[in-house]
Amino acid sequence: MYPSLSLTVYALTILNAACASPMLPSFMRLAVSDATIHSPDDTHATIHSFAINNAHPDNRQGTSDKDDFAIDSMFAVSESPDDSHATDSPDDTHATIHSFAAKANTHGKFDKDDLVSNPVAADSLYAGLGTFAHLPYVQCLQNTSLTYDIAFIGAPFDSGVSYRPGARFGPVAIREGSRRTLLTGGYNVPQKVDPFRSWAKVLDCGDIFMTPFDKDLALRQLQYGYATLLNHPTADIEKGTIPRLLTMGGDHTITLPILRALHAVYGPVSVIHFDSHLDSWSPAIVGVDPDDDSAMNHGMYFWHASKEGLINKGASIHAGIRNNLVDAHGYEEDQELGFRVVEAREIDDIGIRGVIERIRECVGDNYVYLSIDIDTLDPAFAPATGTPESGGWSSRELRTILRGLEGLNIVGADLVEVSPAYDTNAQITAFAAADLLFETLSLMVRQPVKQTA
Repeated sequence: MYPSLSLTVYALTILNAACASPMLPSFMRLAVSDATIHSPDDTHATIHSFAINNAHPDNRQGTSDKDDFAIDSMFAVSESPDDSHATDSPDDTHATIHSFAAKANTHGKFDKDDLVSNPVAADSLYAGLGTFAHLPYVQCLQNTSLTYDIAFIGAPFDSGVSYRPGARFGPVAIREGSRRTLLTGGYNVPQKVDPFRSWAKVLDCGDIFMTPFDKDLALRQLQYGYATLLNHPTADIEKGTIPRLLTMGGDHTITLPILRALHAVYGPVSVIHFDSHLDSWSPAIVGVDPDDDSAMNHGMYFWHASKEGLINKGASIHAGIRNNLVDAHGYEEDQELGFRVVEAREIDDIGIRGVIERIRECVGDNYVYLSIDIDTLDPAFAPATGTPESGGWSSRELRTILRGLEGLNIVGADLVEVSPAYDTNAQITAFAAADLLFETLSLMVRQPVKQTA
């Protein structure tokens, strides 16, 4: 290959990596922003500089260090240009939303001119950039002094799947599914809270960049990015000094680096794992070494998490399980890792209230991490997933179960395995995923984190 062509191909590869996991639909996401980048021209120059420094034809024997990809602020997150023209800051947006909502309540009136001049009020179901529920979008990884209490992030990764791929596009689909939820109409009737008009400052921080070419590197990028976001100051320090993150996957492998990052802050946490599968296979089942790359996937990450001491053993639980096991000892081996189990079929005997009680009794007052695989739902309600299993719960049942977890000490959550290529034209999986995250956000707003002994 000619040197100039080689350079061009490499530069395009780097550019593709920077744009491969989009949050927002800006054209090709060319203007990826960095703390030192103030315009698309600066971004363009930075991309060229990075490619030239790491792929010059005279330096073909050299390669860029993986740590550069893991921690470099430009490539650590896939974000779109700053949308600061609409509002000066997330605080301004938050205040404007409150002000407009006060004007437009059921007993008040507002002038049509407000809709012309007010950029937030003029937003609608169909306008604006694609954030979760039209939340303010901020480049959180670049602005380390930014305050927030709860943030949505995307983890566009599916290199750990064993059946159908496509979950790397999950964050985009979930955000699209949340589009019909407006910040001025987010009152959760069953939970009696409006999470968008509460004490909590809630943002969408975009997607953490995870390379599609190297599984180990991608998971390190997520762990680093997640830990960085946990180190941000909160907006309401009386409610807590550590922000909480709602992660949109991505395949379920992403839960492992998240638990690693949380362990550095909270120690072992109790896990409430909604799924149709245990996800705790031992690498020995498929005859691979635990350190082998193939042992890191969406069916084995809880085995690693248990062995690494990341979970609170005996106080963690799977719920919604219904897949076939490798052998008759599958539950015994899972119990040795520290989990209890509620099978999907048990809801027919103990009811929704019984499922809730089993979960609450298991985790108690511990720090809790909530992980939701969309395949907990029956494929009739969520067909767009990588490993569907019939006989699951309905959307209504799972939302009701989530509401029953009020008051638990939730320090973080994820929703994973949405693979939009398999969704219906009506996007029922995306809508269900967005609604489940809305319920989880409401839980977090209702109950700030309580310090445990």
